[in-house]
Order: sequence, then C-alpha cells, then structure tokens
Amino acid sequence: MYRYDSFDQQLVDDRVAQFRGQTQRFLAGQLPEDEFRSLRLRNGLYIQRFAPMLRVSIPYGLISSKQMRMLGHIARKYDKNYGHFTTRQNIQYNWPKLEQVPDILADLASVQMHAIQTSGNCIRNITTDHLAGAAADELVDPRPYCEITRQWATFHPEFNWLPRKFKIAFCATETDRAATRLHDIGVFIVRNAQGELGYAIYAGGGLGRTPIVAPKIRDFLPELDLLSYLEAILRVYNRLGRRDNMYKARIKILVKETGPAKFTELVEAEWAKIRDGELKLTAADFDRIRQHFDEHPYAADADADASFDAAVAADSAFAAFVKRNVKAHRVPGYKVVFVSLKAPGVAPGDITAEQMELVAQLADDYSFSEIRSTHDQNLVLAEVRQQDVYAVWKALKAHNLATPNIGLLTDLICCPGLDFCSLANAGSIGVSDEITDAFESMDDLYDIGEMKIKMSGCMNGCGHHTVGHIGILGVDKKGEEWYQVTLGGSAENDATLGDRTGPSFDRAHIVQAVERIIEVYLEQRSSEDETFLKTYRRIGMAPFKARLYADEAVAA
Repeated sequence: MYRYDSFDQQLVDDRVAQFRGQTQRFLAGQLPEDEFRSLRLRNGLYIQRFAPMLRVSIPYGLISSKQMRMLGHIARKYDKNYGHFTTRQNIQYNWPKLEQVPDILADLASVQMHAIQTSGNCIRNITTDHLAGAAADELVDPRPYCEITRQWATFHPEFNWLPRKFKIAFCATETDRAATRLHDIGVFIVRNAQGELGYAIYAGGGLGRTPIVAPKIRDFLPELDLLSYLEAILRVYNRLGRRDNMYKARIKILVKETGPAKFTELVEAEWAKIRDGELKLTAADFDRIRQHFDEHPYAADADADASFDAAVAADSAFAAFVKRNVKAHRVPGYKVVFVSLKAPGVAPGDITAEQMELVAQLADDYSFSEIRSTHDQNLVLAEVRQQDVYAVWKALKAHNLATPNIGLLTDLICCPGLDFCSLANAGSIGVSDEITDAFESMDDLYDIGEMKIKMSGCMNGCGHHTVGHIGILGVDKKGEEWYQVTLGGSAENDATLGDRTGPSFDRAHIVQAVERIIEVYLEQRSSEDETFLKTYRRIGMAPFKARLYADEAVAA
C-alpha cells in the first residue's frame, strides 16, 4: 500500500498543528462559530445531534494493520469504544469531545492517516473496488490510479471551494463493485481495440434528493491523460455549477440541465487547452506509484493444500461461512475473506475497539498486514491462504464477526439516521434491527438469495436507498416517522434507480412491508436461481404493489 514520504508527513503534521490552534481559539471565544465551521469541516468534523462526529479518510478503502490498531485505540480512548464504517469506505467516530479532536488527528498522523477533505465542498475520498489487486476479473489494479488522483486532489488550490462536494470512483473489473456510475465522476479502466489502456469517463452521477445515474461523456481517454481530463471536468463544474442553491449545486444538476452532449463539448474545449501541459502523466509516474502496490510474496504451493476442502466437508457452520463470506482470489491457493459487520443486534458498519484489534492481528498473521473496507460497510481480509481460512473463521466467530450473510438480506446498508444525525427525519438503526430479527433464519436467507436492502434516514441518501433492490427512505410526517419504499434499484454495471411503490408506511408496519415484498418474490420467481432483481424486472411493480397495499391502514 502507499506509504507517506517526508512531504506527505509534513503536510498532515502541519494540518494538525493548524487545527489545534484554530480549535483553541474557538474554545477561547476568539474565533466566531461561522468562521470555525468551515475550518472544522475541512478536517472532517461535523456537529451531530448529541456530539461532534469525526470522519477519517481511508483512501480507496485500504488500511494497514498498524492503522487499524490506531483506529481501535482512538475508539477506546476518545469515543465509546467503537467506530462506524461508512459507504465511502471511511470510518466515523460519533462521540469525540471537541477539545480532544486535535489529539485524535495527531494520533492519526502518526500512522499516516488524516481527516482532510472528508467533508466540505471539495474533492472527497477516492474510492474503488474493495477487491482491487485480488480480483480475478480485473483488467489492472486500479489502486495506483486512485493514488495518483488522490495526490492531485489533495489541497488542490483551484478546487478548494467547489459549488458542492465532489466524489470520484474507479472500476477496473467486469462487475462494478464501487457504484462507479453513481459518482460525480466515474472512471472505468478499459482497453481500446488496439489493446491500449485508457478510461471510459462518466460524469454527473449522484444520489441524494435528486438521484441520477451518470451518463458517459467519453468512450476512451488515453491512459496518460487522466489528470488533465479530470481537471477539465472540475474546471467546467467550478465555473458553471450553481452556488445560489445548495440543493442544485452538484455536478449532476449541471450535466442534466446543460445536457450530456453540451457538457461534454465544454469539457473537451477546456481539455484542449491543458491536455499537453504539466498534468500530462508519464509511464514513469505510474511506475513510481505502482511500486507501492507490488505483488505480495504469495506461497508458490498454496493450492496444494487439502485441509480447506476437508474442513468445509466436516464442519457445516464453516461451510456456510465459506459459501457466503469467502470468495475466489486471482492467485491459486488464496481466498478473499469477508468480515461481516452486520451481526444481529449490531448497527450496520459498527465495530468495537477489541474487534478492530482482532482484525489487525488476523491481517498480520494471515493477510500481509492489510485490511480493506467496503462500500457495503464490511471489512475484507483479501490475501488469506486457503489453509488458513478455517483459523481465521474461528477467530472471527469468537468475536461476532463471522455472520455468514454477505450479499444476503441482513447484509443491509444503513445510515446512522435519527439516532445520531442532525439531518435525519427518521430512525434507521432500529428498523435494520427489526428487519434482521424478522429474517433471522439462515435457511430462509439462503432461500431468498442475493438481496440488497439499503436504507437512509433522510433525502441525502447516505444509505444509498435509491439503488437498493429494496430501498427504504425515512420521512417525517407531522413529527412521526414514516418510510417510503422503492424496488428494483442497482448500483452495479446495470446501475438503475428504484421505483417508488406508492404511499409510505408507518414505523409499525415498515418491516411487514419488507416481508410482503419477499413473499411476492418467492411466489413469483421462475426458479430458485432467479434473483429478486431479475424477478422484479420481469414481472414489474404491480404484484408487489397489490400485496403491499392490501391493507390500507398500514400506509399513507
């Protein structure tokens, strides 16, 4: 993984010192609240319902074991013994004390981490596939491209005050695991007919109150032109994006109102001015960054092991874990192991300090000291020899981290909702608990199969509800919590916004609504292999709507 050089370290150390002084002046009454607000946001610090919330950056979801131990230390010393992994592969702390935040940032800097640009109107954390480097279906490892982009974006002076926040994602695989088309810029690494590496560029995606799937604005961009083209897009947005209305300030509104063709024309014109300038990359630039992502020293005979298959055959609980939480690795004899942060009774994405320390130790012992965070709010040990998977499973199971539900209904995405967020209209965590309880049988979950439930407590859509197979949005009706439901969304290659079922459901009946949706799916699917999404696209909304609203008292 990428390691800081002296310039990187000096940058984050200086930022810690700056924010320490700013915080001290604010607490002493020497810095007004409106001035301090923009400064704290640039350091990832929000003020939530009950306490500050600090969001820590995890570039492209890659964490070292040393960093994970520090995250656990911070949870224990400064928070309530846990952290919360988010849909942008970052981690948040919900209970830090304002006067201690500079100390937290100093601790983060000691392990090459920070909270810079995790909030505010700037370029946010660069994300990609959580299986990057381990996926058998990837064209190239996208992480060096993410790192080059991260270095370009950090403290970029021209884009320090954009009209609104800005998110970039990369994909280099047949299956999009990074929700790439739902970002402000989506970059797909591709090869053209001549075999040359380059990019298909999408712009103007995003969720929130106006969800939009990004249109393609360029079929093929040469590999060395990455930064200059991104710069051209940002310049057009920075110049023309609306600043008079925060709800219409995202680039997705600009692309929609301008039209993809006209927007592309503007970008190409801007790019023509700068494409051969200082942002032109060289092969040496990529080689320098790729050295930080060198091939791990994989064991040559790892696939000769027979104990893995024997353990699967002998232990049904382990076999269930392998079926759902263990995936193929591109190197024979190695496996990708998912660490589920969706155990019953636990808020999706939450992890305790003790659990973080366990995962760090497992990474040291079995996965080249690296961990990944996913945009589905789980963790991954991506480099485990198959002969070690059984030992990893036993350790995870002992610490409530081995729920065999990856990709199933209870592996749902959920924002903090009204329990923490000052923007929320309704609770999310309690609903997720009740859904998990309603479908507690693993046999039932396996029968249902692949299912992505995504839930948000407000229109900002931090829980990605608009692209869930089943999406749930919390709304406020005269001080009461109600929930709108959508069906048929997808964040993958076939990125699609869900269709609203109709009137919303009250708090007492939202879980029943989910149960009725599942009932219709199980009755209507053509075979056990037909997924919910395929069934919905085949039969449409009508059967689901008829069952959902059979009792008019549950919705309004």
